[in-house]
Amino acid sequence: MSLLVFYGGTFDPIHDGHLAIACAARDALRARVRLMPAADPPHRAPPGASAEHRARMLDLAVAGERDLVVDRRELRREGRSYTVETLREVRAEVGPEQPLALLVGADSFLDLPQWREWQALFDLAHFVVAERPGSPLDPARIEFAAGRETADVEALRSTPAGRVYRLHQPLHAESASQVRSLIAAGQAWRQYVPAPVAAYIERHGLYGVPAVRGAPV
Repeated sequence: MSLLVFYGGTFDPIHDGHLAIACAARDALRARVRLMPAADPPHRAPPGASAEHRARMLDLAVAGERDLVVDRRELRREGRSYTVETLREVRAEVGPEQPLALLVGADSFLDLPQWREWQALFDLAHFVVAERPGSPLDPARIEFAAGRETADVEALRSTPAGRVYRLHQPLHAESASQVRSLIAAGQAWRQYVPAPVAAYIERHGLYGVPAVRGAPV
């Protein structure tokens, strides 16, 4: 059975590291990856750009990329974007037997015990965990997932949920917070985001960039 993969995040803004993770997951899992921007993430400060701006930047970043699409379901739902509620919504659509995976960075996975109803997440989906600089997945740090790890992609396809797969991919040091900090400091930042995203940020004056007057919206 095919594997459904959802890549959630604030994407504030999407950068080359995000895109590399999505592409690596697509290739390793042989699956379409749905990038799912959060409307109101409960675990962090309000985003620097509106939900619609962040979704439009995602559209631009994945344009022309095979099997990468944007899923706006969390933007259509009122209130905070809790992952457990999103996965329950997906389960209601696809049924209990469909293999389903949530793609997250290692830094987010290490914080999983802080998420709402985090134990229930393993009943709803697999986790595909992308390695991130500075966030080693040592056994002692992921004891909450003991016995769930697999290196076999077919193990994700043959069961609906409950496994943890480590995604090995080229590590990118950039982060969305770094991009925003560079913009605020007036330093070089464009090399860290896809070119159409950089143009969009400048066109709309996001994150403190002076807006380009007369540019189309």
